[in-house]
Amino acid sequence: MTLTPLTSLAFLTPGNFADDDPYTGLEETLGLFEYGERSGFDGAWIRQRHLEHGVGSAAVFLAAAGQRTERIELGTAVIPIGYESPFRLAEDLALADVLSRGRLQIGFSTGMPHADLLGDLVYDGDWRAFDLSYGRVARVVDNLRGDYLGGPDTVIHSPGNTQRPRLQPHSPGLVDRLWYGGGSLRSIRWAAGQGLNLLSGNIVTGEDTDDFTTAQSRLLAEYRRTRPTGRVAVGRVIVPFDSADRATRTRYREYAASRHARTLAPQGPKRTLFAPDVVGTAEQILEQLAADPAVSAVSELRLELPYEFRREEYEQILHDVRHLVAPELGWRPAQSETAR
Repeated sequence: MTLTPLTSLAFLTPGNFADDDPYTGLEETLGLFEYGERSGFDGAWIRQRHLEHGVGSAAVFLAAAGQRTERIELGTAVIPIGYESPFRLAEDLALADVLSRGRLQIGFSTGMPHADLLGDLVYDGDWRAFDLSYGRVARVVDNLRGDYLGGPDTVIHSPGNTQRPRLQPHSPGLVDRLWYGGGSLRSIRWAAGQGLNLLSGNIVTGEDTDDFTTAQSRLLAEYRRTRPTGRVAVGRVIVPFDSADRATRTRYREYAASRHARTLAPQGPKRTLFAPDVVGTAEQILEQLAADPAVSAVSELRLELPYEFRREEYEQILHDVRHLVAPELGWRPAQSETAR
C-alpha cells in the first residue's frame, strides 16, 4: 500500500490533572504544548471534557496556550455542542483566536456526555426539546462568519464609539479552521456540506460492516466525494517505546491489552467500532501504519495520547514519534528541534 506523504503531524492530549491539585496537571499540559512546538510538531490539541479531570473549557485553555507558544496550531477535539451557547462560544473562540494570532483549529461534535447530570444545570426548561445536534453547530459557524446584525442602518452606541453590531472581536480566518468529528456517513455528509474540515479518529460507527478499517475508509471516501479540498486528519493512539525503560514498556503493553477486547466486535446498540492501539517499537508501528488504509490515504496524522499517563511518558512518546516514526512517513519538522 502506497502511503500519502505526511505533511502535518499533531498530537491530542487529554489534559489530566489530580482532583486535589488541578493546577499542576494543567500547567504540565501547557508545558507539553510548548514541548511539542519546540520539537517541530505542527499542531497541539486538547480534549474538552465535562465533570472529569480534564479541560472543561477548551477556549480558556487555548487562550492560555496561545500565550505560551508562537507557531504551533492550537486545536480542540471535540467541543460537545449540546452544552454550548452558539453565540457565546463563538465570542470566546474568536477572542482566543485573535490572541493566538490566528492559530486555532476548533473541532465540534454533537451530543451531551453526562446529560442526565448536567442537562438541568445548563438549561432552564426542558433541554430535551432543544436542537442540540447539527443545527447548533451550524449556528456557531454562522456567528463566526461575522455578519452584521440587524439592517444596514442598525448601529449600537458605546462610550466614544458608534458601530454596526456583529460578533466581536471578528477573526475572519477562523471559520475556515473549523472541524467536525464525524463517525457516521450521515455526519460525514453533513460536515462536508457545511464546509467543515474532517476529524476521523479511532472510533467510528459500523454501518454494514464489522471491520473498522472498511468503515473508516468509506467515511473518508464519502467526505472526499463531496468536499475534495477539505482538510482531513486521521487520529490513532500510537505508543512507541523505543526510548522507554523496561517497566514503562510493560505498562504500555498492559495498557494496549486492556483495551484490545473492544476492537474485536461492534460495541453497543450504535455498533461502535474501535481501532486497535498501535503500540511497539518504531519498526513495528511503521508496519502497522503502512497497512492502515485510512492513514495511508491522508497527509495529516493526529497522535492521540492515552489517558492518565505521566508528562514524562507523554514526552517520551512524542520524542519517539517525532524522531523514529514520522520521518519515515515523509514528515519534516516545522523548525529545528531544540527539545531533548
